[in-house]
Amino acid sequence: MHAPDVPDAVGRAASAGPAAPVRAEAPPGPAVRPSVRAVARRTEDLVNALTRDDPLPAPEGIAGLLREHGEVEPVVVTVEDVARMREAALALRAVFAAEGLDAAVAELNGLLARGSGPLRLTAHGGSGPWHPHLDTSDDAPWGEWFVASSCLCLAVLVWERQRPPGGVCAAPGCGRVYLSLGSGVPRRYCSRRCATRERVAAHRRARAGGGR
Repeated sequence: MHAPDVPDAVGRAASAGPAAPVRAEAPPGPAVRPSVRAVARRTEDLVNALTRDDPLPAPEGIAGLLREHGEVEPVVVTVEDVARMREAALALRAVFAAEGLDAAVAELNGLLARGSGPLRLTAHGGSGPWHPHLDTSDDAPWGEWFVASSCLCLAVLVWERQRPPGGVCAAPGCGRVYLSLGSGVPRRYCSRRCATRERVAAHRRARAGGGR
């Protein structure tokens, strides 16, 4: 069973991802109620892991990342699963790379139209709380689950905040996507490290230009 995916727009209901076809059903356990931000962080980490390296990342690495975000054992990811998840990650990356809210929503609506099934509720046979899913079944493969659960999460963020859910780091040579969850000035960098490095580089360029 996948870990829960995303609560409702005000953070009171939880969502759980489906199980990959090769996985055994997890035993019933206590309900898990993750926040929208926790699920968004999973999307952020998976998009970065799946789109920044070539060739494909190793299935073991992606499985480890899924475990870090709460996936229940056994977590079995194949090379084919990683390929399908990369396709989903590239499509999700376009949401982060969009210029402005309207463009991000257009990308997200396109993904919702192409990559999700009808909204449904599931409790995974009583092993979790009732929660919404946009994939076609609890046995949907990893790639389908990833794009559907991520779209649901990002849609909730847009609904709640009326702002783009994130962006792509402006630091040259970085290219990581990041979430923008604060209420202040929109971010431009994925981390303080990238922001500081770019400020230092800009300062050096300005000094070099002034010395000519």
